[in-house]
Amino acid sequence: MQKKTTSWGHVAPWYNELIEQGEDTYQKKVILPNLLRLMEPKQGKKILDLGCGQGFFSREFAKSGAQIIGVDISKELIAIARKNSPKNITFEVSPAHRLTFLTTASLDAVVVILAIQNIENIDGVFAECARILKPAGKFFIVMNHPTFRVLKESSWGWDEKSKTQYRRVDRYLSEMTVKIEMRPGANKNIHTISFHRPLQLYFKKLNKNGFAVTRLEEWISHKKSQKGPRAPGEDKARKEIPLFLFLEAAKIT
Repeated sequence: MQKKTTSWGHVAPWYNELIEQGEDTYQKKVILPNLLRLMEPKQGKKILDLGCGQGFFSREFAKSGAQIIGVDISKELIAIARKNSPKNITFEVSPAHRLTFLTTASLDAVVVILAIQNIENIDGVFAECARILKPAGKFFIVMNHPTFRVLKESSWGWDEKSKTQYRRVDRYLSEMTVKIEMRPGANKNIHTISFHRPLQLYFKKLNKNGFAVTRLEEWISHKKSQKGPRAPGEDKARKEIPLFLFLEAAKIT
């Protein structure tokens, strides 16, 4: 069976520019402040940033004094991470389900940010994270909200009569493998694969691999619409329909 390609290495320079130069990104305005609040990285903690990309979050976590290891399957993104990061952060090229360079029960926390839905073998990833975490170690996951953001099976709609923006979801419980453009509107020939899974599957897989979910949060957009007839409805929808799902799981076995 041919392996599905999920690496973002083909668009590494564009992705790096998008994250580093954009000041109004979800990564900087929504995800980072929430993760710093919930993870509380600090000196003495050893944290793995799994699926670290070009190292944006690794560098931010390292500012706390924590020992950070960044891992990604893309050698192109890791090359950028090494070039732009301080020497006290270790970066490795590796698939997320095979972290052989890390010893058993050696980490305080693992974080996966907007990457779990690009990983096919989550059973293997969760098992490997359980192996490398210390007893009671924490596993943090941030993903596009799987209930409301189902690739090619969900969309925004507008009800003119009630002036309401709503979210339409046509499929949810079925697992799906979806081919998507890496740079919509640019090069239509460069694709990656995303895997849709219902929320219950993540809970089941985590439990199977020795984790208990200890916290769940849903994060909304920080953005606001420009003035116009639809602005109130759009802004209300942003506050009510979350973009991101955060899970915290503790190692229990």
